[in-house]
Amino acid sequence: MSIDSSADSGRRRSALLCAMPAVGHVVPMLVVARELRRRGWRVRMLTGARYADRVRAADVEFVALPAEADTLDSVGSEGRNRGIATINAGVEEAFVRPALPAARRLEEVLAAEPADVVLHDMTFLGVQTLFARPASDRPLTVMCGVGPAGFSSRDCPPYGLGIVPARSRAVGRVRDAVLRRSARWVLSGAHRALDGMLDELGAPGLDGAFFMDVLDRSDLLAQFTVPAFEYPRSDAPDALRFYGPMAEAAASEVPTPDWMLSLDASRPLVHVTQGTVANTDFSELVRPTLDALADRPVQVVVTAGGRAAADLGPVPSNAFVADYLPYDALLPRTDVFVTNGGYGGLHHAMRYGVPIVVAGDSEDKVETSARVRWSGAGISLGTGRPTPAQIERAVTRVLGDGRYAAASRRVGDAIAHAGGAPALVDDVEAMLV
Repeated sequence: MSIDSSADSGRRRSALLCAMPAVGHVVPMLVVARELRRRGWRVRMLTGARYADRVRAADVEFVALPAEADTLDSVGSEGRNRGIATINAGVEEAFVRPALPAARRLEEVLAAEPADVVLHDMTFLGVQTLFARPASDRPLTVMCGVGPAGFSSRDCPPYGLGIVPARSRAVGRVRDAVLRRSARWVLSGAHRALDGMLDELGAPGLDGAFFMDVLDRSDLLAQFTVPAFEYPRSDAPDALRFYGPMAEAAASEVPTPDWMLSLDASRPLVHVTQGTVANTDFSELVRPTLDALADRPVQVVVTAGGRAAADLGPVPSNAFVADYLPYDALLPRTDVFVTNGGYGGLHHAMRYGVPIVVAGDSEDKVETSARVRWSGAGISLGTGRPTPAQIERAVTRVLGDGRYAAASRRVGDAIAHAGGAPALVDDVEAMLV
């Protein structure tokens, strides 16, 4: 039975969720939306047209972004930027440029019908329009961390470089202070673009802060991971809280192929995928993995992430391919997860204690890869185009060293005890009292 969380006020509480139009942003936000709906909230989601059916299927009202803000899914379709180029060119193209039309749409939606809370994914920069006015004159705002946290800290290197914290805190603070000065200069393009957008919105500028620190303006900073997979910060914002990954319920509509029921339990199972976004070129990771393990005594399972499995071409005799697979059936049987580092996929693997070989150097994947390395849950290959030899060495090492699986299980145990969407909504409701 739905619970009316504002029965004492005589009206339902209202939430507006804002998600950039990409599956890794929309899906975790919908998990929160479903929990709000379960409690009787009125819920709307502002996102791209491609996700209208998915939003409505969650019993959430869909609100469309204007076309000029509905662009993230197409960014990189002609080739993805990598490394520093990803941050400078990517931030402007993917997030800053759509922010102004997204902000105008957000203001229109709230003017037509106010909301008690606006929950926004970390890249939905249109929400900065709300900070052009006092907190008393805007809804409660909640930043939802659908990717690695990027808040500046004296204990961490700057975001975007893919560098892990130093073993010695004293040494690390000296090193990271130098890196922060360098990063501010190297990433000057991203900073100029963001400052220009903030000025047009009338919102506070960066005033010399690192560009990722624009995210700490929200009233609650809800990170969708656990502390075991995020760098410790002794100076973290007071509003930062961890809720674990926002995972959808098992997709029962994904069929289990017959071959999956007859896999050899005595042979290690390696699962490889490029996810549902960066899967246009299988030569980046899937094909090298198949070549690397073709003659090894393992079984290789490939998911094409929405592309037709036939696009992969011929596969070795020890490989099995499907467009999609039921992860909650596959991952408990998986010995190594080979991935390009999507945030959701990594957490799904660690939920089951599966050790990881990660090959990512685009989008936020330099940072997810660094956290795999830092947490001990796997090996980072440091490239988005590894050779078969690199993959074979890494998979062999992970299979032979139980410390990677043990570290992944530690993160998985923390995920199992995280509060998830119910804890997040509990905190939001408490803040509204």
